Amino acid sequence: MGKDLCEADAEVWALYEEANEVLGYDLQRLCFEGPEDELRLTQNTQPAILVHSVATWAQVVKGGLKPALLAGHSLGEYSALVAAGVLTFADAVRTVHKRGLFMQQAVPPGAGSMAALLGVARQDVDALCAEFGSGGVLQAANYNDPGQTVIAGETNCVKAATVAVKSRRLGRAIPLKVSAPFHCRMLAPAAGCLADVLAPVACGAFEYPVISNVTAAPHPSPDAVKGLLVEQVCAPVRWEESMRYAVSQGCDALLEVGPGKVLGGMMGRIAPQVEVMAVSEAAVG
Repeated sequence: MGKDLCEADAEVWALYEEANEVLGYDLQRLCFEGPEDELRLTQNTQPAILVHSVATWAQVVKGGLKPALLAGHSLGEYSALVAAGVLTFADAVRTVHKRGLFMQQAVPPGAGSMAALLGVARQDVDALCAEFGSGGVLQAANYNDPGQTVIAGETNCVKAATVAVKSRRLGRAIPLKVSAPFHCRMLAPAAGCLADVLAPVACGAFEYPVISNVTAAPHPSPDAVKGLLVEQVCAPVRWEESMRYAVSQGCDALLEVGPGKVLGGMMGRIAPQVEVMAVSEAAVG
């Protein structure tokens, strides 16, 4: 991941070298050579995706692009804050590495899980969380688009909800292969640890507005950034609302920067009239 970009651009190579120095291990080698099971550890995956996204964004801005708004889904909010000049690259790499480590440590393996609910109405999702989370933890974790909501919580609660989705013919439920139940209150210990890591971090002025996952509106000020990033750990990602906000502000074309095209697919179900182009290393190489 990112190898073609790195070999083609000295600026990108420098980003990977800076990330290696910040982390104290060879992230570059891990991204390019693996082993894949080590790269999939969330404390490695999070900085790997951030570096790739920032490297891709560096290629985009060389063309003089000036966005009206920036947004990122969960981890992607950190990349957006780097692109907006609020977080330094080094601070973001260091923070997301710790964020991944804290998330992994917060919940014992197998104790928590996540599932994507497809075609399940919002009111039914809320009712399922209330019913099967009454004796444990079950929350909506990602409001991705009108047809997809992700739930997270204790594994037995998530499993009971997915069985109910099928038996009641509410839609489809797909268990997700994740290392932790992200964006639910089981990760409260991770949020507390993240607050300590963010405490000394300086936040610069916004060059561009960045939509917060927590509020589905732009961060009101640099002073509010760290609190919202801590809150984001246990709060649902309000992606559908975030994108509707962007559309309401006149955004009629979006770039999906970084690996994958998942967000473009979501946007097609949120506001199909909006043009979306995915920009990865293949597109800019």
